[in-house]
Amino acid sequence: RPSAVSLKVLFDPAVENGTQKADAEKSFEVKLGDDDIFANVAPNNNVATSGLQDTHPTQRYKAISLQAVDKVAEKHPALLPHLYDVKLAGMVFPFKASPYYVDELIDWEAEDVRQDPFYKLVFPTLDMLSDDHRAKLEAAYEEGDPKNLIRTVEEIRADLNPHPAGQKALNAPKENSLTGVQHKYSETVLVFPAAGQTCHAYCTYCFRWAQFIGDDELRFAQKEANSLFEYLEKHEEVSDILMTGGDPMVMRTKSLAQYLEPLTDPNFLPHIKNIRIGTRSLSFWPQRFTTDKDADEVIELLRRIREEGGRHVAIMAHLSHERELSTDKVKAAINRIQKEAYATIRSQSPVMRGINDSSEVWAEKWRTEVNMGIIPYYMFMARDTGAQAFFDVPMAKAHKIYSDALRNCSGLIRTARGPSMSCTPGKVEVTGVEEIMGQKAFILRFLQCRDEGWIGRPFFAKYDPKAVWFDDLEPLEGMQLPWDESGLPRPVPDTVY
Repeated sequence: RPSAVSLKVLFDPAVENGTQKADAEKSFEVKLGDDDIFANVAPNNNVATSGLQDTHPTQRYKAISLQAVDKVAEKHPALLPHLYDVKLAGMVFPFKASPYYVDELIDWEAEDVRQDPFYKLVFPTLDMLSDDHRAKLEAAYEEGDPKNLIRTVEEIRADLNPHPAGQKALNAPKENSLTGVQHKYSETVLVFPAAGQTCHAYCTYCFRWAQFIGDDELRFAQKEANSLFEYLEKHEEVSDILMTGGDPMVMRTKSLAQYLEPLTDPNFLPHIKNIRIGTRSLSFWPQRFTTDKDADEVIELLRRIREEGGRHVAIMAHLSHERELSTDKVKAAINRIQKEAYATIRSQSPVMRGINDSSEVWAEKWRTEVNMGIIPYYMFMARDTGAQAFFDVPMAKAHKIYSDALRNCSGLIRTARGPSMSCTPGKVEVTGVEEIMGQKAFILRFLQCRDEGWIGRPFFAKYDPKAVWFDDLEPLEGMQLPWDESGLPRPVPDTVY
């Protein structure tokens, strides 16, 4: 195992050991760190790496970077034995945490903090790598050549399917000015504003981790709004805009307004009826809606879209666990979104092994959400990217978790759909497990599809207790799955109605 000294040299480019080595380390930090990117795109946030809570009542956001985990360990000693694990894994998987999350949500008093779901959710581990990738990374690190280490990290990342489900090849419009737009389903356009392509913290299982590694070829980033509006003007079939990332709520309100302010005019793009904002800020930094410098402005902007623009505003909140809804800070943020911005909050999350792979966790989460006026929306499956093999839950188990959770909840909670796979052909829901013509089978359906003719039509696949993704499925004898070898939908058969 490398010594603490050698690890610090590797992570601190200011510790020079020869010009060539220092330059290589600096290059490594630019590629794998994100503080410089964050400082450039979200100047409203005071970026630092102290890892310590500000005691001022109106605490400003300070990112905890990989270079600051030693200071976090000083405050939370349970992290000390795991620093090597976190730092080495953090070379491959982007790491960032927020003081709020680290200090208020992680159970540092747990018998084994590594088993705490909130520790697992942000602190990477070498166990997230395959045995081959782990051995390769550790060998490159022990070799001590920073340039080779960079190459090794890049090779491992390339093997982790950085853009699943055809995001680059199939979802992006073929227009040079639309560098941060996806249009997979006819009625919904996804927008990745350049200033929002980071988050207040990073989930270890993030399926968009490629947005955060400093590689422009892998990154979606829309640099201005005019070309987006021109595209929408030509596509009147679009009713929904989904602002996503990263997390648009890391943006200053002034930057966010470039995309949203025009929508306060009901005559501007009148076919756009719904504005969705995908965010994890309620979990990672709820102060964005309460005490941030421009919190009042963002609440007012959302209110104006609703009240003046006459459009529905939905905060699509990534909420994995009931604990995320337990603090006074998040309760204040939710109250303000609902009562001052007049926005609806909908919750969605993947089901992840070791984090929320329990029907009791989901039932309690959904009950709490409904009690707080949040609408349960989706249970997703782990996408085929990054550390999927570490976090995945087989679709048979995921369906049982979903069904058992619903059985213990009131009808108000049964707005939640799932478990759903957002895969190449569309959103595929595992509806049930039954015997079909003497064969045990999955019953599935499309909730969304590249070919709308498939939506709502049930189809069947052989039951496989180990299947975790759509391409693990096999057709029942005498049938076809509704996608071809490339994952694209087959022609829709004649209607049965």
